[in-house]
This record gives sequence, structure tokens and C-alpha cells, in this order.
Amino acid sequence: MYFPDFRPRRLRRNENLRRMVRETFLRPEDLIYPMFSAHGEGIRKEIPSMPGIFQQSITHIVEEAKEVYDLGIPAVILFGIPEHKDPLGQDAYNDQGIIQRTIRAIKLAVPELTVITDVCLCEYTDHGHCGVIKDGDVDNDETLKLLAAEALSHARAGADIVAPSDMMDGRIAAIRQILDANDFSHIPIMSYAVKYASAYYGPFRDAAESTPQFGDRRSYQMDPANRREALREAELDVQECADFLMVKPALAYLDILRDLKDNFSLPLVAYNVSGEYSMVKAAAEKDWIDGDRVMMETLTGMKRAGADLIITYHAKEAARLLKG
Repeated sequence: MYFPDFRPRRLRRNENLRRMVRETFLRPEDLIYPMFSAHGEGIRKEIPSMPGIFQQSITHIVEEAKEVYDLGIPAVILFGIPEHKDPLGQDAYNDQGIIQRTIRAIKLAVPELTVITDVCLCEYTDHGHCGVIKDGDVDNDETLKLLAAEALSHARAGADIVAPSDMMDGRIAAIRQILDANDFSHIPIMSYAVKYASAYYGPFRDAAESTPQFGDRRSYQMDPANRREALREAELDVQECADFLMVKPALAYLDILRDLKDNFSLPLVAYNVSGEYSMVKAAAEKDWIDGDRVMMETLTGMKRAGADLIITYHAKEAARLLKG
């Protein structure tokens, strides 16, 4: 088929034709909204590096959860800012911790909303790392015990899905084992299977107050230069009975999303991370880009690359545009 007999522009002539042959669709049902729950009362503190995103006390979290559900977004993922931090991150697995109380409040007010919880220690440790520190580094196997306790505590509080983000070896198996042993075999695990040591996380660390106090996380998060390693990481999590696989960040790792989509059959999640969100917001504020169009193009690109679900701070804005 060659020009002039074949003319691809015939199918682009108007919006109705474009819509009829569109290959990739983005829906509110594809989105997951992250929320930051802070200890205290009457708190609604905008994060300077993430316009429109807030640290909030539980009452405000519940109000926003209702808004999220009314927009047709099916799920939120929760991150906690505790009152106190300590070397072992004890608030993470305290049944009266900030996330556990937030889960119960949301499930009471919006029972149909799916509540996913981030399972990690970095938000709760005074050193900002994702586990137990021994000899200046995170001790993998000691950390597994605490992550398992955290996941079980979240399940007891009513979490619908637990999502370990720590990148410790063996954490999916450890969490699956403790959930199954305590009558929570029905709780799915959404694994941060492929999580890179990325500079795109900067604004999130402001939001979650989780910046490492020494060193960095490159001894447990993946090297951004590695592609084949992502398949090994994902395969391990599949073998350990993960129910979802995630790639984080998303925008600079669309090739990794496609690799996982082509090689595994589990639902695939892309995390459109804080730095990706903030870049769009900053450029739009300066009128350098059309923020809404860039947002939708970015999210559609993640779907096209293979994501079934997208965790994104844009979720509410995108849902409003999609609903018209």
C-alpha cells in the first residue's frame, strides 16, 4: 500500500473517526490516587514541591476519599506520617498507628473504595531507610520480619491490598506466609516488583518526610541502567505469589513496562511518581506546556506501554477530564 492509493489521514479527519479507530483508552477505573495521612487534627498542609497534594489528618483524608470515589476512581494508596519515628519504625506495625487508623476511618466512611497500603519502613524510621540498619546498611532478613508484621497489621485494620515497596529480597514470600497463616489468604499483594533508585522521587520524600539521613538506597533499589534485571526481579515475585506487578517510576521506564507486559500475565501497575507529576505542574505554571494535554498524553502513554493500572497524583484531575 503506497500513496496516493493509501492515505492514513483518512482516518484522522475528524474526532469521531479518530475515536472509532483509537487503540488505547484511559478510564477513571484505571487510576489509583496516592494520599498522605498525617498524625494530628485539622491538618491540611500542601506539599510545596507537589502543588495540589497535601499531608492531611484523618478527617480530611476521609473527605478526599469520598471525592475520589465519587469521581469513579476505584482505589487509593496510603502513605503515613507518624507522630514519632524511631530506628525500627514501630508505628508501621502498630495496630493504632497512623495508617491503621486511617484504613479503619476510610472503610467506615467509603466501604466500596479499595484501600491499598504502602508496606515499607522509610516513612517511620528516624534514619529514613527502608529497614533495620546494621553495619551502616539495611539488613535484609531482619527487615523481612518487620515488613511482614506491618502487612499483617494493615490487613487486620481492613486494607484491601498490601503493596510492599521496600525492595528487600524475599519480601513477597514473607508477607504471603504471614497473611495466609492469619486467615488473610484473600488479601492480594501488589508488589513494587521493579523499583529503581531514581531521582524522580525527590518531591515524594518531602511529602512522606522520608529522606535518608545518610547514604542512599542504591544497595536495595535497582540501577536505572539495568533492563534484564527487571525481568529477574519480577519473576521472583511471581514465584513468591505476588498478585500484581509494578514498575516505578514509569515515564523513563516505559520499555520496562512493555517487557513485563510481554513476559508475565499478572495485572501490571505503573507508578507515575512525584517528580513526573511535579515537572508537569511546574512547566504548566510557567505556561511552557498545556498541562492537561501533557498529563493525559503521559498517562495514555503508560497505558499504551502496557500498564493496566496507574498510580498517579493526577488521578482526580484526569478523572474529571475523562468524565467530561
